Amino acid sequence: MGKFNGKVVLVTGGNRNTGLDIVEKFAREGAKVFMCGSSEASTAKGAAELKARGIDGIISQACDISDAVQVKSLFDTIEREAGRLDILVNNAANQGLGHGGPLEMKPEMFYDVFKTNVVGGFQVTQMACNRFFMKQESRGVVVFLSSNTAMRAIRNRTAYCASKGAINSMVRALALDLAPLGIRVNCCAPGYIYTERWDALDPAKAARRRLNCPLRKEAKGSDIANVVAFLASDDSANMTGEIVTCDAGCSCQHMPEDVDV
Repeated sequence: MGKFNGKVVLVTGGNRNTGLDIVEKFAREGAKVFMCGSSEASTAKGAAELKARGIDGIISQACDISDAVQVKSLFDTIEREAGRLDILVNNAANQGLGHGGPLEMKPEMFYDVFKTNVVGGFQVTQMACNRFFMKQESRGVVVFLSSNTAMRAIRNRTAYCASKGAINSMVRALALDLAPLGIRVNCCAPGYIYTERWDALDPAKAARRRLNCPLRKEAKGSDIANVVAFLASDDSANMTGEIVTCDAGCSCQHMPEDVDV
């Protein structure tokens, strides 16, 4: 019997990389899972990948979470197909790649990152609460995905780092306001996560990157999915407003050992 039997879960950005592993985790634990990607093509690709993994019954729909109209349409589908929602995982993100450093980045690019990562996450959470959680005897749980870059910045990613810091603050503020209503809000903050982009790295560069991790290995998507599932489950029933870091120990060190002099 799965830990999430009878639960209905929405995973935004569930169509690729870590999102796929989060969807798979909940589905294998018995949940009815809805997932979205930002476009029809990316959502269909993610649905096909899940099917190839042997995961059936996922309901997928394209939804740009920065667009309120598309968010409403997604929630219309959830209401029609399930009639309730128990867990929201805010995983969708604009990575803010390729826009240059802070002196070159166009302000509209900065805003685009925030529009997805912060405004999008907020409006999905607001709709989940108003449309479902507040109408159910068993209130809902929200889990955001942030990043350890909210605490330790990386170069030429100003918008991304700032948006993840904003998510951390928003998680605490939402948790404070929603706790008396019975709704919990927590966050997983990953560090390095293995994706296909690692395969394109020069082996020496990959090895040096892993040296930044005291555990000497980047996270797998399943590592992050396990933390998300814990925060969404009754095992964390007395936790809210927490930022749980999963980064192989990167954040606990001052500097990697080869430069720690």
